[in-house]
Amino acid sequence: MIRKIGMIGRTYRHANRYLEIIGVLSKHGFADIISRSRLESVIDFGRKIVFRNADPKILSLSRWERMRLVLEKLGPTFIKFGQVMSNRADLIPMELLVELEKLQDSVPPFSGDEATHIIEKELGKPLTEIFKTFSQIPIAAASIAQVHKATLIDGEDVVVKVQRPGLGRIIETDLEIMFNLAMMAEKHIPEMKFLNLVHLVEEFEKSIRKELNFSIEATNLDRFGTYFQKNANIYVPKYYQDFSTKKILTMEFIDGIKISDIEHFKKHELYPKVIARRGTDLFLEQIFEYGFFHADPHPGNILVLPDNIICFLDYGMMGTLTRRTLELIKSLMIGVVNRDSDVITRNVIKLCDSSGELNINRIELQTTELIDRYYYQSLQKIDVAALFNDFVIFFRENNLIIPSDLYLLGKALGILQGNGEKLDPDFNFSKHIEPYIKKLIKDRYHPFKIAKDIYFSVEEFGQLMRDLPYDVREIIGKIKGGKIKIDIEHKGLDHMLGTHERISNRVSFAIVLASMIIGSSLIVFSKIPPMWNDIPVIGLIGFLAAGILGFWLLISILRHRKM
Repeated sequence: MIRKIGMIGRTYRHANRYLEIIGVLSKHGFADIISRSRLESVIDFGRKIVFRNADPKILSLSRWERMRLVLEKLGPTFIKFGQVMSNRADLIPMELLVELEKLQDSVPPFSGDEATHIIEKELGKPLTEIFKTFSQIPIAAASIAQVHKATLIDGEDVVVKVQRPGLGRIIETDLEIMFNLAMMAEKHIPEMKFLNLVHLVEEFEKSIRKELNFSIEATNLDRFGTYFQKNANIYVPKYYQDFSTKKILTMEFIDGIKISDIEHFKKHELYPKVIARRGTDLFLEQIFEYGFFHADPHPGNILVLPDNIICFLDYGMMGTLTRRTLELIKSLMIGVVNRDSDVITRNVIKLCDSSGELNINRIELQTTELIDRYYYQSLQKIDVAALFNDFVIFFRENNLIIPSDLYLLGKALGILQGNGEKLDPDFNFSKHIEPYIKKLIKDRYHPFKIAKDIYFSVEEFGQLMRDLPYDVREIIGKIKGGKIKIDIEHKGLDHMLGTHERISNRVSFAIVLASMIIGSSLIVFSKIPPMWNDIPVIGLIGFLAAGILGFWLLISILRHRKM
């Protein structure tokens, strides 16, 4: 109950934002969603104000196009939400995915004076004591931050990433609203349940909180640099800890050529085939050697330096594969090699969450079909992007949710294959990944690995045996003391509870209304001053207020057709 009261308080605290969202949805032809999700009940008094006819030009667009326009209109948080969700083809329809991929950070830059103020506040020094030069005009601006070029006092060229002012407060407000909207939509619109809206918002919340903390990106840079410090084929930019905080990130300025600018390679004696090979090998090393990889390797985030050296930019979105995940991936690969659909099915279920009921027989049957589709093709002929797309469809059809890091891995591999094919028409991604797959399978059966697994299993079993008597004694003690709690989750009672709540509210409202009428009557008969035409003013006001509220209650009942 306390949590519910808190939600009500937050709802009305953000009333203006709700009104804005309802207005944007109605303008873009989503009055049906507003009505069916009962969104207007959040700000009931504002319903007539914000409802408007949809723009005819907008209505001529598809529903998914209009949804993209809604996100763009609602600003940075919603734009970022759409961009993050464009990475989850396993959770959202393909038509919407295509539209979300068009989302751009079309947010105007904030002023250089504001950037200066934020830097000086964060670092506690005047700008002139930090930088020899600082460009007031940003070289890039996005929904989270903008980037300024500068020179340190010692003469080193750097870029300074500055978070937008007041962004944390804006995002907190929008996240609360997003959760509320997602819950209302899933509760009242049955066909919305397949979108897993609450899960999408939860995933977005984790992602956006990481992006808001530039210290995490700095840590990623440090970790990445440590892994590749002895590799001459890659260059990792330095970051300057003394000039960085959670809202400021100062990094080395890198002057390179984007891997998509192939026409400039010859002029700088760069070789596309070498770049394709090196970039792919470096990325596969990130995955299979360290389990820590750049999750957004699109052309804008990869520069080529002299001597065909690769430099990755933007370390805000990184993927991590745990030891358990890597082990499950190895088991999957062994299952594929042995065409063992039972092993594959068990490991897929272990890897994934579920968004509904799982049909094991159906999963195993579709797994067998997938294996047969690709098993007899040579590894060199397999299209990684097509294979990943088939897996996405498979997961969605079987109510399976791919872990976000594993999904990022699949999408990154697809982007990587696309980059390689643009650089080298003869590029064969499978040829590069084959040695890593063989090594994974070989390592799985290595005597040292088997001995290590046995050791861990014995140690875990020993720990279980040691803890078991204490755990059993604790459970028995709680049973004796009556402290065992059982959580019961009701299903299908939401509508009935909502109806009872509305009835209670109207009864309470009617009692208050009757009290106002009786109180006003007593004041009139008692002739309590001040008077107007021999009628007590307070009593008259009470009657008028009771009349207005009575008509409002009657209209509300008629509007919802609940007489």
